[in-house]
Amino acid sequence: MDEDKGFDYMNVIPLVDVMLVLLTIVLTTSTFIASGLIPVSLPKAEKTQTEDNSLTNKKIIEISKEGNIFMDSCAVSIEELKGLLKETSKDTAVVIRADKGIYLDLFVQVLQAVKKEGFSNVSLQTEAEGSI
Repeated sequence: MDEDKGFDYMNVIPLVDVMLVLLTIVLTTSTFIASGLIPVSLPKAEKTQTEDNSLTNKKIIEISKEGNIFMDSCAVSIEELKGLLKETSKDTAVVIRADKGIYLDLFVQVLQAVKKEGFSNVSLQTEAEGSI
């Protein structure tokens, strides 16, 4: 006399728990992406123009104090960087974040790779003078 009973209701509490965990992960990850995952001590300069943070079509190249190159938070060599830049649309904005303690030669190599590929919208991110 065992009859299979259908579900009268569906328990959605485990689903809500999983969604809250996923939301937490997304918000934490987006914080790292917005602030820059690679620790770079930026050089200081006077503010000359307003920075447009609304650009969604941009590539960020970071050079760490140790001389490691990152493109969109992924470690790359100078040759890999050149290959990735060839695949990128030339109207994309390129932002270079270089640690103030790096060798000038490495910065020049990165800047030369960007310019050689024909990017015209290139900027160097710095800290405003007087900020900590």
